[in-house]
Amino acid sequence: MRARISCIVLSLLLVVAFGCKPAEKPAEKPAEVKHEIHWGYQGEGAPANWGSLKQEFALCSSGMSQSPIDIAKTYKTKLDTIGAAYKDTPLRIVNNGHAVQVNCEPGSFVTIDEQKYQLLQFHFHAPSEHTVKGAFYDMEMHLVHKNDKGDLAVVGVFMKKGAANKIIQVLWDNLPQEVDKENVVSGISVNASGLLPKDTRYYHYYGSLTTPPCSEGVNWSVVKTPIEVSEAQIEQFRKLMGFDNNRPVLPVNKRFVLESQ
Repeated sequence: MRARISCIVLSLLLVVAFGCKPAEKPAEKPAEVKHEIHWGYQGEGAPANWGSLKQEFALCSSGMSQSPIDIAKTYKTKLDTIGAAYKDTPLRIVNNGHAVQVNCEPGSFVTIDEQKYQLLQFHFHAPSEHTVKGAFYDMEMHLVHKNDKGDLAVVGVFMKKGAANKIIQVLWDNLPQEVDKENVVSGISVNASGLLPKDTRYYHYYGSLTTPPCSEGVNWSVVKTPIEVSEAQIEQFRKLMGFDNNRPVLPVNKRFVLESQ
């Protein structure tokens, strides 16, 4: 007992004399907090990483029929014309953080390959997502449609610097600055047919969505003739986005790209 008391006294004396402290238990390393990386066009969420962000995005990296593509080798053939039957729809526009999108009410359709598809929305990318023999256009519009079976068809329209576009200006004048807040503009309606060129001959292939989850089986019709927008309109869109919102082109692989004669 005396020996034990002596040891305790000695320990206390050492602490006082030399500032020694009894050994402490190492502090536990705080658990790492995993944060979800949201997909986008820059940094960790950039297109090269989309396939690994979520299991449901796997096709973004493993899919063999992905979009966009570089349209280089084509096979000219007789293709049905794009039968656009678009109606006026109240202007509902949103900056979803990835693109400027106009949501459409039911009633507008397009006929492709004798299939009728309803227009859901159209949105914009800068620069273009598809390229033609390696060359980009200033912007590209995608009109997204769905048929009764749930199949998707997208009509792509290139946009190049030129004269100001009146319909685009109406859209840009009502751009919401706040992300994910839809701006429903009373008294203004738009008709997507005004954003199609007179010559709607097109390139046709089957690909995917150009954003996650990159679902395949999408019927693509990329119109060959671009529409014009002014340099100021292009810059206004780029300034709002603050980054290029185009996915890089993906391999064509074993697909065939058809071209209207």
